[in-house]
Amino acid sequence: MEVINMEAQTFEAMMSRFEAFCDRVEKLCGDHQDKSLHRWLDNQDVCRILNISKRTLQTYRDNGTLSFTQINHKIFYKPEDVEAVINKLKSKRYE
Repeated sequence: MEVINMEAQTFEAMMSRFEAFCDRVEKLCGDHQDKSLHRWLDNQDVCRILNISKRTLQTYRDNGTLSFTQINHKIFYKPEDVEAVINKLKSKRYE
């Protein structure tokens, strides 16, 4: 076991900066908490909800019908955007 000695003033400064860091992390998490309350959907979820194939979903992405976010190679959709597509498709049916 290695023992490290340091001055009390240095230790207090280090602890103060660590507490400031913790406060900042908590604040950032709190700022984004409201945005992450809605669960993001993946391709499989959206295909099931809209009752469409993966190829149709690709077409919706390509032509801008459905907005999406891509993280690495995985694609996610906001539930509100999927709901907007549902409403758009419903309104086309009744025209």
